[in-house]
Amino acid sequence: MIIAVVLGLGVGLGLGFMLDIGYPTEFAFYITMGLLAALDSIIGACRSVMEGKFDSLILVTGFITNALLAMLLTYMGDKLGVPLYLAAIFVFGGRLFNTLAVIRRLAIEKYYDYKKQKTEN
Repeated sequence: MIIAVVLGLGVGLGLGFMLDIGYPTEFAFYITMGLLAALDSIIGACRSVMEGKFDSLILVTGFITNALLAMLLTYMGDKLGVPLYLAAIFVFGGRLFNTLAVIRRLAIEKYYDYKKQKTEN
């Protein structure tokens, strides 16, 4: 599983750097908001795996829904002349920090459990 993830990441990054694919600068905010929402979903999936609660359907639907919602907020803000993209940045940014804090705590707990088991044996 880990090998497939690392391999997929490597191939994706390699293709991204080799292919010269551009996009109009008008889409920069939309793409950024979509990426932030997608990153939130991926980090949330890592947390779910560590907690033993991972569900692929929740990951896929959350990934798509979060990305679309963030891009929709950005689009509506552009049309209204209001920086609504800031709402997505605050929500997803806050969730990212919270989720990373939980992942850190879970990793430390697992480390302490491993260390305790090792000293008992």
